[in-house]
Amino acid sequence: MARHPGLSIDPEASTNLASAHFALAPGARLTIGARVHTERCAGGVHISVAEDAQVEIGAETWLRSDLGPVRIFAFPGARIRIGREGFLNGCHLSSKAALEIGDRVWIGPGSRVFDADQHDLDAERRQRIEPVRIGDHCWIAADVTILRGVEIGEHSVVGTRSVLARSLPPHSLAYGHPAELRGTIGDRSRVPV
Repeated sequence: MARHPGLSIDPEASTNLASAHFALAPGARLTIGARVHTERCAGGVHISVAEDAQVEIGAETWLRSDLGPVRIFAFPGARIRIGREGFLNGCHLSSKAALEIGDRVWIGPGSRVFDADQHDLDAERRQRIEPVRIGDHCWIAADVTILRGVEIGEHSVVGTRSVLARSLPPHSLAYGHPAELRGTIGDRSRVPV
């Protein structure tokens, strides 16, 4: 923490975070809560926080890096908030505005969450940026891509290899290219990890 002004790691967080890579620009803030844990894998967790951006990782979240690296990128002025008891499993989060991830959200290996088009298409079609919100108790399976402006209601499941470009109401089951609503999901608050 002495090398990274703006970095705050709760004393109860895993010592395995010492193997993580942190890149914090001036004015950046990264807060890691109590009992956040990961594996001791070199390059397993990479968190990059640009100028005046903020990343908050809630207590008891598992940044699982043995199946693939967990990568979190907050561009200048962006805000990423990950709630309590999350399970980020070899996934990629990228924000140019805001990502709000609720409590007890699971995000599977190879999944990606973007709140912006990554580049301008041409001089007339410029990059668009819209916040993404994932409600409590959601499960985003493996190799899912969530695009800008999407809101996923609580207790929802998005199936493997889906591309989600539209918002979902609470208790949704969705999958496909593009992902479509395919059914409903009950209460996920007591499902074990």
